[in-house]
Amino acid sequence: AVQQGLRMGMILFIVSEIMFFFAFFWAFFTSSLSPVFNIGGVWPPAGIEAISPWGLPLLNTIILLSSGASVTWAHHAIVGGFKKDALLGLVITIIFAVIFTGLQGFEYVNAPFAMSDSVYGSVFFMATGFHGFHVIIGTIFLFGCAFRLYLDHFSR
Repeated sequence: AVQQGLRMGMILFIVSEIMFFFAFFWAFFTSSLSPVFNIGGVWPPAGIEAISPWGLPLLNTIILLSSGASVTWAHHAIVGGFKKDALLGLVITIIFAVIFTGLQGFEYVNAPFAMSDSVYGSVFFMATGFHGFHVIIGTIFLFGCAFRLYLDHFSR
């Protein structure tokens, strides 16, 4: 009964996170597909220089997807009983996460717009900020998992 409750709690948490981020995507796409007069009737709003998706955002996406692959490798190594491979996979994932967070901070500092710059700036910084917060929390949890793996707290 406890395991079922924990499983259901995690499922509900994940569903709430999906809905949370869906709301930001909804705000972005609604504003971009039907820009209102207040922002000049264009997207991105008048006076906003958008960040090119082919530079830093693409690099961060590649890093994020690579971290997903390395954490999956670590998980399969734990299940297979390969402690060294699992530890290596977790360390690589943590390195990817730190690089991702650093690059996101760099992107924030150099963004040509601010959070107060219409709906574009507010949705951009809220969505990417909460995502970055998730990455930071995940990094902390992965560091804890790597430490526990080092201490042999996991079994096949």
